[in-house]
Amino acid sequence: MPSPDLLDELLALATEAATAAGALLRDGRPADLGVAATKSSPVDVVTEMDLASEKLVLELISGRRPADGYLGEEGADRPGTSGVRWVVDPLDGTVNYLYGLPNWAVSVAAEVDGEAVVGVVFAPVRGELFHAVRGGGAYLDGRPIAGRPAPEWGRALLGTGFAYVQETRVRQARVLAELMPEARDIRRGGSAALDLCDLAAGRLDGYYERGLAPWDRAAGLLVVREAGLLAEGPARGEHTGLTLAAPAGTFERLRERLTELGA
Repeated sequence: MPSPDLLDELLALATEAATAAGALLRDGRPADLGVAATKSSPVDVVTEMDLASEKLVLELISGRRPADGYLGEEGADRPGTSGVRWVVDPLDGTVNYLYGLPNWAVSVAAEVDGEAVVGVVFAPVRGELFHAVRGGGAYLDGRPIAGRPAPEWGRALLGTGFAYVQETRVRQARVLAELMPEARDIRRGGSAALDLCDLAAGRLDGYYERGLAPWDRAAGLLVVREAGLLAEGPARGEHTGLTLAAPAGTFERLRERLTELGA
């Protein structure tokens, strides 16, 4: 386990990076940003904002801790020599951002020897800052948070998300159709990092999604676990596995049903 001083340093840097990048994205979003823009072209506005956010985070972290490793959604990937690696999604919820919806965030996690020890998720438009330190609990705007206890299965409010690959989306739609009648309802927020944090804050009863990348889930899963919930995800570096989180009781039932449905 890293020393308390190192954890404090990593948390302070993660918070500074996430809030600075979030402010850049919020304040720099063009008022006339149209839904025709996509991430398919290196010159479109959304891609430029993604890249600007990652550049800010990478330069800030590299300037303070040049020996650390770094993995970011927009292509930055370096091994580092310190044993610390940063896993960053500079804009989680890009489609929401594109359409002017508030559910998007900057996600910054710090790993030590392959294990997430600090996670920060900042949602600028929502005005919410989630953070967690391994062994130190989970927080929303500085206040401790904890997930809900397991409800009856038929009263569970579940969250999920969908991949961009058509074949995977078809399978996800089939699973959704089977689960929907069994649950209270199912939500699709559009930002995996925020879905996980909302679960940690008691706003959902469970969450599942296949195909999350490491940067999608690193900070959020730590927040979930530190909020007292169960969580499991793909192996380190894997992009195709299932991420699942819920309180004990719901977790086992949800995993059983997802296995039966081939999720």
